[in-house]
Order: sequence, then C-alpha cells, then structure tokens
Amino acid sequence: QVQLVESGGGLVQPGGSLRLSCAASGRIFGVYVMGYYRQTPGTERELVATITSDGITHYTDSVKGRFTISRDNAKNTTYLLMNNLKPEDTAVYYCKADITRDNDYLDRDYWGQGTQVTVSA
Repeated sequence: QVQLVESGGGLVQPGGSLRLSCAASGRIFGVYVMGYYRQTPGTERELVATITSDGITHYTDSVKGRFTISRDNAKNTTYLLMNNLKPEDTAVYYCKADITRDNDYLDRDYWGQGTQVTVSA
C-alpha cells in the first residue's frame, strides 16, 4: 500500500502565509513528480505547482512569486510555502505524486486526502 498524507491547511488573513506538507509512505520504490492542485466548489481541479525529483519546478501564473514548492527526497515529502495569500487562493488543496511501488514496480499517480485553505479577514 502507498498513501499520501497532507497537513498544514487552515484559516489565514489576506497577506498571511501557510505551509502545506505532503508525505508519501508505504511500499515505495521511487517518487517522481510531486505537486499540488486546488479545487473550489463547482470548478475543476487546477494545477498549482509541481516539482520533479531533480528539483525542477513549475507554477501556475497566478501563484508565481508568492508560492514556493520544495521537497525532501529522503523523506518522500513535498512542501508548499504560500506567502501573500489572497482570498482567491481559498480552496481545497490536494497533493499528487507519481510513485512506483517496490513490490510490483507499478507506476501510477496517488492523491492526498485534501486540506482546506481559507483566506479571509
């Protein structure tokens, strides 16, 4: 079994900061691209940021300069530091990771359970 566990969401005022964490555990051979997506009611899930195992990052335009994605390969964990948060950043944030299992070498995407981020005064 492989699972992703997220933490770090919450309520913050506009201009504030939050850091999300996402840890992969279980029968893991390798973790490749990791990333964060977000979703609001009635909309499709959208990509926020991704990071490869080599540290190459990608951000959606609306968060560039405010959010920073990073990872600790030894811990199979990725982080999303969100600064200067805006009300439009309010959403459920989901972690996704491309993982190969160590028992059957099956490669697939796994999703975290989601964490609510609310930006409001």
